[in-house]
Amino acid sequence: MTESIHVGDRVKVFLDSEFWKSEGWFEGTVLRIDPYSEHRSFYWVELDENVMANLGSRTKLISVLNPKNIQKI
Repeated sequence: MTESIHVGDRVKVFLDSEFWKSEGWFEGTVLRIDPYSEHRSFYWVELDENVMANLGSRTKLISVLNPKNIQKI
């Protein structure tokens, strides 16, 4: 993650096939950021409707802690 991410930003997040139907980068919008430590935060991302349909999931809001798994678009 090279750019600073803020609430309202469009992002793509990496979802692992271990927990999701499909593995890859999926788009959404940052709704909330909760500090976790001095160098990390939880990014709460609302996935786009088409992403949820492709994943076969009703989960709309996910949290991302690993900064390698979130990119600003």
